[in-house]
Parts: sequence; C-alpha cells; structure tokens
Amino acid sequence: MTTGPNNPFLAVGATLGYLYQVRCALLWSLRHLKSDTEFLVSIEVLDDVAFEPIGDAPMELLQTKHHRTGTCPLTDACPDLWKTLRIWFEGNVTGTIPNTARLYLVTTGVAGEGSAASYLRASPRDIARAQVLLDAVATSSENQTNATAYAAYLAATRTQRTNILENIVVIDAAPSVMDIEGELRQEVYWAAGRGHHAAFLERLEGWWFQRILRQLTGAHVGGIGSVELELKMSDLREQFKQESLPIDDDLLQFTLDDATIASHNNSTFVLQLDLAKAGRRRIASAIRDYYRAFEQRSRWLRIDLVAGMDLHKYEKRLIEEWEMVFEAMRDEQGDSAVDEAKEKAARSVLAWAEMAAIPIRPNVTEPFVCRGSLHMLSNEMRIGWHPEFLERLSGALSTSFKENTA
Repeated sequence: MTTGPNNPFLAVGATLGYLYQVRCALLWSLRHLKSDTEFLVSIEVLDDVAFEPIGDAPMELLQTKHHRTGTCPLTDACPDLWKTLRIWFEGNVTGTIPNTARLYLVTTGVAGEGSAASYLRASPRDIARAQVLLDAVATSSENQTNATAYAAYLAATRTQRTNILENIVVIDAAPSVMDIEGELRQEVYWAAGRGHHAAFLERLEGWWFQRILRQLTGAHVGGIGSVELELKMSDLREQFKQESLPIDDDLLQFTLDDATIASHNNSTFVLQLDLAKAGRRRIASAIRDYYRAFEQRSRWLRIDLVAGMDLHKYEKRLIEEWEMVFEAMRDEQGDSAVDEAKEKAARSVLAWAEMAAIPIRPNVTEPFVCRGSLHMLSNEMRIGWHPEFLERLSGALSTSFKENTA
C-alpha cells in the first residue's frame, strides 16, 4: 500500500478530519447558545476550534481527532495525545494560549482504563496520576514521532505542567463524523416540525460550511459570532413554519451559465417567449427563474414539505389569475389584430407574469417561485402569452416531435 502523501486513503482521512472539525464546531456552538454568554467561534486560528467569549468567561479551545474505522486506543504514547499536548504547551509558552483557557481533546479514540488520558476525563479525574504517567513516557520513550512533543512538555516546570493539565479535558469515544449528526439533530429538535429535522439541519450546515469557508479564505475577517448563528437559526425556523417554506441559498445565488441556457433553448416555455418576440435578456431571466422554481419545488416534494396536492392547488390559482389577464388582452385585441400587435399584447401578458406576486404560502415571497412556476405551466402549454399560442405552437411541437422520433 502507498504510504506517501499521494495515498488516497490518507487524503480521505484528512478530509473526514476537517469535516469532523467543522461539525464539532457547529455542535458545540449550538450548545453554547443555551448559555447567556456571547462568543466568537473560529476554525484553525488559535486551535482546531476556538471559542472566544465576549466578556470575562474563559476561552475554550478544541483539538479534534477523527479515525475512519474502529477505535484508536488513546495510549500514553499515542501520537494524537502528544501532538495535542505539544500545541497546548508551546502555545502556553508563546502566550497565544492564555493560562485560563479550557482545553478539550475531542477524539473518536478510546482511552483505556488506567491510561493518562483516562485520568484527564471530565469525571472522574486524577491530574496527579496523569502527570506521573506522562512524565514517565516523556523521559523514557525513544519514539521519534513524539520527540518534539516530549521536549515541549519537559521544557515546562512541574508546576506549569500541573497547571496546564488542570485545564485539559479529554472527551474520548466521541461520535464519528457521521454519528455526530444524531447529536446535531437533537440540538435543532424544537426548531422544525416532526420529520423536517434533517431538512432543517441540511440548510443550517450548508450555511455553516459556507461561513467557515469565508473565514478560512479571508473573505470574512474574524470568527462567527453567536448572534450571527442565532439570527440564522431564527431565519430557518421562520422558513419551516406552516405558513412558510425554506428557500435554499444555492438557488438564490445561482448564476445562469451557457450550458443551462443551451439545455433549455428548445423547451416549450422558451418557444412561447420566442413567439412573443421577447428579448434575449428577458429569455435568460425566464430560464433562470424556471430552473430555480423547478429545483426548489422538487426539493420541497422530496422532503415532504409540500404535497402534490399543494402544488396542484397553487397551479390552479396561477392559471385562474393568468386567465383573467389573458382574456382581457384578447378582448382588447379583437379578431383583426395584426401580428405585430399580437406580439406586443403577448409581451404585456408576459410583463404581468414577471411582476406577479402570488405566493404558494403567505410567507413565501421570493419572486422566482411565482415567476418560475408560471413558466413551468407555460412549458406544459397550460398557459401562454401570445393570443394564438395554442394554435401556433401545437403544430410546431407536433412537427418537432415527429422529427425527433423519426
């Protein structure tokens, strides 16, 4: 087996480790929200995860260790343990880690009974016994992997070691990167209705990952504030209420590309726009709204936020509103209108569709839902813009179908 840096198993392990770090940060942040203390949380700044309180509370630093399969024993000479100790002891010397900081090692590994790590658990604890075992390993072990860590540990005085170890808590046998989802769902249990916890958490984590990415890339200076997280939670809670529906951020941020335009150029709703002589930019906007609405509605259906009957009722309302506008336009046109006048009239109906605000639920006010749904109906020829859309397009679509199946 390849053991070098290009080993795919090592790459997967590292990726899972980063994901674990990010998920742990979210889990601990949600738990911290239950306290009255405001905080900033950051990734890979002072430690894997750092909680900096806004006030007098002590800083909390997390080192996270994730193992893909089985349980990794947290022995007295375990590299996971000593890498963590090196970071904390060196940070204490440089002053980047305050003497009052609470230090947590969160690991999927298991500390055997009687090991130094077992004596550093939250309860029961025996700092003196842990220190004796760590001192013995650091002074006698010939393990070169841990040599730098041993040196950092032994460079501290006995009293300094005791003080730092007093601040350390080992949380072993922690849930894996997949199992931690169960604990995350418990934290959002009251935020969404029964059966919607997974959908709520998916959107919260999507925002969280994007927010962490902005911090890591420098696009946003500083950590994530507890107030910011609370606001996002509040926003999502509103979206999952009975009179609302969640609108996904990736769809709001979707930018139309050439491939998406090309894939819809021969769609019926685009032919309807061509019949109305709509401009290219107008057609591009329609394709964008169609894509967004189609994808968002599909997601709502997949996670049972809406039922097929809900969409049927909504489409019936849209068609009824369209009928009034469309028939009024036809009355104004009469039977003797020339093609140019008909095209102009078609664009007026299209303009109504572009400005229509008919929500699927009272608090779903995102415009693309209504606009895109109207284009979806247009794609099914249930509505149209041109006074003669049925007559003109039925023949063209029939010919196109015959050509494609010949």
